[in-house]
Amino acid sequence: MDFDLSPRATETVEQMWDFMQNHVFAAEPVWAAYLAEHGRHEHPPVMEELKTEARKRGLWNLFHHKYGGLTNLEYAAVAEISGWSPVIAPEAINCQAPDTGNMETLELFATDEQRERWLKPLLAGTIRSAFAMTEPAVASSDATNVETSIVRDGDDYVINGRKWFITGAADARCQIFIVMGKTDPGAETHRQQSMVLVERDTPGMVIERHLPLFGYQDQHGHSEISFTDVRVPVANLLAHEGDGFAIAQARLGPGRVHHAMRAIGMAERALELLVDRAENRVAFGKPLIEQANVQDAIAQSRIEIDQARLLVYRCAWLIDQGGASNARAEVAEIKVSAPAVACAVIERAIEVFGAAGVSDDTPLAYFYAWARALRIVDGPDAVHRRTLARLERRRPRRTTTP
Repeated sequence: MDFDLSPRATETVEQMWDFMQNHVFAAEPVWAAYLAEHGRHEHPPVMEELKTEARKRGLWNLFHHKYGGLTNLEYAAVAEISGWSPVIAPEAINCQAPDTGNMETLELFATDEQRERWLKPLLAGTIRSAFAMTEPAVASSDATNVETSIVRDGDDYVINGRKWFITGAADARCQIFIVMGKTDPGAETHRQQSMVLVERDTPGMVIERHLPLFGYQDQHGHSEISFTDVRVPVANLLAHEGDGFAIAQARLGPGRVHHAMRAIGMAERALELLVDRAENRVAFGKPLIEQANVQDAIAQSRIEIDQARLLVYRCAWLIDQGGASNARAEVAEIKVSAPAVACAVIERAIEVFGAAGVSDDTPLAYFYAWARALRIVDGPDAVHRRTLARLERRRPRRTTTP
């Protein structure tokens, strides 16, 4: 098992750090000021400046080996760096969720016409997209529960249902939605679902509201959407009827590596902030860094971050060797461990910052909100622990119970 980066990947990592230090971090206050003045879901012009700079540096579509030339393991190192500024940096290099997962889905399952119309502009970064699976009325951690109906009527599908926490929908650049629903409720459980492409502003599709994460409204939004007799051409079907569940599973594997590494990036920035604060803040006659409990917090954070990173690297390496099915247990492990580590490290940093840590004067409060949300999105911790327990029961035993 070799985690060394290729010369190409090493150069990309160096370029990414230079891009972050000379462009992205400086853009954070500009981004925030624009949204404060113009509205939370507007599009700050500084993003287009960052995207232009990123393309000049070859930092574009790195999430996919076909377009970025990196393996999953190599991209993991880049994704971690982008996690230091998780709102801005991923989009600046066109590696933001949910678009990466949607682009991978279109690459795998779309027709040539669908790729030309939707994948091409997504790869160019001229539009955005959303993935509409989660529903408010059912436990969507079990995707077979979805109740949205997709019924064929001649040359159209008619969609009725409700979705929520659909990331990206608040951004006017979000032009295409991949919608999962049931085409055949009477089929075998995992063959009832299908996915169709729905364009923004299709009659009957209404964005009802934008939901906050712990009070934060992201620029791209997490929205509730209703579908009432929404008609789309049969040509908008992805793959075949009944393939929806399989498509969903194929979509989530690499994306969980991306989320995990960005979470580790957030944890690394939180730890750096913690150390800097501890060195410069005096309490009880000496810098906080000299307090034993603060030293323990720093040491424990370093241990946990490095453990989580190695686990994600192993998972990414296994996916490179044999696809996501080759790393089913490891994907579940990183989905549980990386956000949990991020939450723990960020919380320690907040403790050292005191009141400033829960304000918007540092990125820590937002980091914590997003890291905690990551323990729910793409399947809550409990579901992944259930998967791990089932896999563990199947392992061959080398001893027997007396």
